[in-house]
Amino acid sequence: MDLGLGGRTAIVCGSSRGLGRACAGELLRAGVRVVINGRNEDSLRRTADSLRRETGGEVVAVAADLATDAGRQALHQACPAPDILINNNGGPPFRDFRELSPADMERGIAMNMLVPIQMIQAVVDGMAGRGFGRIVNFTSVTVRMPVAGLELSSGARAGLTAFLAGVARSVADRGVTMNQLLPGYFRTERLQEGFEADAKRSGRPVDEVAGDWTKQVPAARLGDPAEFGKACAFLCSAHAGYITGKNLLLDGGLHRSAF
Repeated sequence: MDLGLGGRTAIVCGSSRGLGRACAGELLRAGVRVVINGRNEDSLRRTADSLRRETGGEVVAVAADLATDAGRQALHQACPAPDILINNNGGPPFRDFRELSPADMERGIAMNMLVPIQMIQAVVDGMAGRGFGRIVNFTSVTVRMPVAGLELSSGARAGLTAFLAGVARSVADRGVTMNQLLPGYFRTERLQEGFEADAKRSGRPVDEVAGDWTKQVPAARLGDPAEFGKACAFLCSAHAGYITGKNLLLDGGLHRSAF
């Protein structure tokens, strides 16, 4: 399917690895000029080189900490008028909520709620003025169901979801859509870190922990980041203009509900 995105521009936050990288790759394949972002300059440069080889697309790499004003400004200077914004920020590490310091909590809320809002504030009026915009926020299945050790991430992402529910509808008549993707258990470094944290806490082998997590999923497997990237690219496409203010679960049936 032609996504109708040739010649568009996108900012993809947190895209040096994992689900952010997968989304950047799919947008590049659709003909989008993509600005990728991460905090580690060497890692980001390697990702940019790899994406160029894989897709032949135009990639701009901006190493920046988006929790800072300077970091967000650097990203906007590299792409002052994006058609697409993908908000993806690394969540707090797996940790018992009793161990969270005030600084931990402030950082978690900043990265998983405040920074995405600030990014949207900077671009949404421009998108509305041009009559086209796609904003996709990566949250988590934990917005809908608890996962031990991820309470801070869950709370901050749920706050983002609630905040944007009205915002999405305020610009829907000007060609701007705003949706959330809620990943379940995907094969990423972050999930592997979760396995290792669980193994350390329980004293069990990492492979055993990984197997137990996988057994929870009705699809009987972990998600492939490429699947997530394709879903993200569709929400950004010219065909998704009537989808806004929604939360799409990609979890292999993990969250059990009728609605």
